[in-house]
Amino acid sequence: MTGIHVTKPDVHVVTHTSGMHGVLAVVPTLRGERIETSVSGSSSMLTWSHDEGCIEATFESQDTIRLRGRGLGVRIEDGAAGLTSFTGAYLFRQPADGAAVFTSYESGRRYRVTTISGSANVTGAEGLGTADRWVEFHEADEWEVAIEEIKTGRRLYEPPCTFDECAHRVESEFVRYLEDIAPWRTGEFPGVARAAYVMWSATVAPAGELRRESMLMSKHWMDHVWSWDHCFNAIALLPAGNQPALEQFMLPFDFQDEVGALPDSVAHSVLLYNYVKPPIHGWCLSRLRDLSASPIPRDELLSIYDGLSRWTRFWLDHRRAPGRAVPYYEHGNDSGWDNSTIFDLDRVIEAPDLAAFLIVQLDVLAQCASELGFEDIWSAERDRMLAAVIEDHWTGDAFVARSAHSGRTSTATSLLNVMPVFIADRLPKAIADRLAAQAEQYLTEWGLATELVTSEHYESDGYWRGPIWAPSTALIEDGLRRAGYTRLADTINARFRRLCEASGFAENFDAITGRGLRDRAYTWTASVYLAFAADTVRRGQAATD
Repeated sequence: MTGIHVTKPDVHVVTHTSGMHGVLAVVPTLRGERIETSVSGSSSMLTWSHDEGCIEATFESQDTIRLRGRGLGVRIEDGAAGLTSFTGAYLFRQPADGAAVFTSYESGRRYRVTTISGSANVTGAEGLGTADRWVEFHEADEWEVAIEEIKTGRRLYEPPCTFDECAHRVESEFVRYLEDIAPWRTGEFPGVARAAYVMWSATVAPAGELRRESMLMSKHWMDHVWSWDHCFNAIALLPAGNQPALEQFMLPFDFQDEVGALPDSVAHSVLLYNYVKPPIHGWCLSRLRDLSASPIPRDELLSIYDGLSRWTRFWLDHRRAPGRAVPYYEHGNDSGWDNSTIFDLDRVIEAPDLAAFLIVQLDVLAQCASELGFEDIWSAERDRMLAAVIEDHWTGDAFVARSAHSGRTSTATSLLNVMPVFIADRLPKAIADRLAAQAEQYLTEWGLATELVTSEHYESDGYWRGPIWAPSTALIEDGLRRAGYTRLADTINARFRRLCEASGFAENFDAITGRGLRDRAYTWTASVYLAFAADTVRRGQAATD
């Protein structure tokens, strides 16, 4: 990734054991017992504190973490639970220097723990099954350790620099990254550096299934790339140049199957095809092209056009009931809104949001075809789908989904029913006005709830049955803005930014209190914050020109 090559090791440093698929947990201890600590961090290090004691962690390199402590002990252990001889980690000591090595079935890597200072106690070496296994340092010592992620073998570890030198180098690297992806930043947006850190720390090198430098959704348990999440990350990376943005955009297209479908998700050791994700890729490409400082070269555009064409044909050829124009989802997971109430009556539904995304994608393909000198085979499909979604899914008051089998209509309390506001600029004005008014009904002090807060189905921590999410916010904000509902779009933009500044970059948020929920460091949340802030700066500059 030219300019911002910042891949971080896949060693997960966490403060508890939580079934982390073969990675390591770092557990603070006092007198041999696990203890609760306060955790703070900067771009250069993470610190656990308790009374006068502390443990600090920093990156030494792409595959090595350094830890040091005083007044607190630490236990470094396998993060997977319920081990058998064929899962989890196996621990042994390296004969040459006594370094402890965990080998992980889940990640396919080894994690070598080398003592730099202090004294290590190793428990469970060469044990199998569910035996305890860990490396421990006691609080009576001042200790320092290096954890390397390695393949099969590597020369004995020798510290190339001091801990403080490592931390300073990491700080400088992060500052360069921040300057690359947020050159527009001002003091008006206090969350920019924190958002950039979430993205930076979740970026990993090509390895395993991942063929490109990839931004994971999180370094916690959501350590995959899902095939719509990556679009928001690509947009946020664009200020650093076309290459890093397009690398993220094209990542799932590396795994497009024989009928054109993208995988549900990809990770280092996992490639899933059991679901798909919504086709927002045409919209994403349009945003990238509109915001880019330079055009996409023709050969790259040809490759993108081919992948996007096949992805669209999948929906047109394999996800439409006979004689129907609007495609269907097979499950809520296909929509990205896993448990939305729109799926409560039927799971296999012809969905108005899906039609809206494809209408934009078909239009983008028509534009690309014209630019590349190809026949336009897309515009007629676009027009047919637009007419059908209005005819078959607009009740006169709301958009509804319909069972692909029976035609039964869905409930209409989910924000997903309002998602056709995404194409408000293409809809009759009366429908667009109604959708904008409906969107406002979901607006709380913090942003757009995904279920009406007055609904009997609303849940404060109900995943897509209430909480505020970044992708729904971004797509609706963009649709409203393109259709001229700028006051409401500005309000949504500002409230979401304030939410992130107050509660961080969680996977989702309580719509009433604004509290962060689920995974607490999620890249698409950070990316939408950065994109919203950058757009706000651009609009301000345009207004003064």
